[in-house]
Amino acid sequence: MNETASGMKILLSYSIKTDNSQAYYAFVLGRYIPAMQSLGFELGEAWHTAYGDYPNRLVGFVCRDRETMTDTLNSDIWEALNDQLLEYVSDFSYKIIPYKIGFQI
Repeated sequence: MNETASGMKILLSYSIKTDNSQAYYAFVLGRYIPAMQSLGFELGEAWHTAYGDYPNRLVGFVCRDRETMTDTLNSDIWEALNDQLLEYVSDFSYKIIPYKIGFQI
């Protein structure tokens, strides 16, 4: 997606529960990312916060248009994915923003 595209980005913010990190990685790599790809999203970025009182993950998925975003947010798949993700993370939140190249918060 180029910088002038009218894409959208969803930013997920959360902390991994330390007692479940291997299960978290297995779920995210084996289920979450492939499911998001099937919904029309690409993994755009994944950031780790090493210090401070902040969630330790910021993950961005991008899609081509607002319709894809809206359809996803209203889908049972989105709800099920995040219900499962909550087994492995805390402090989960997300926000939708217009897509731009580079780091966004």
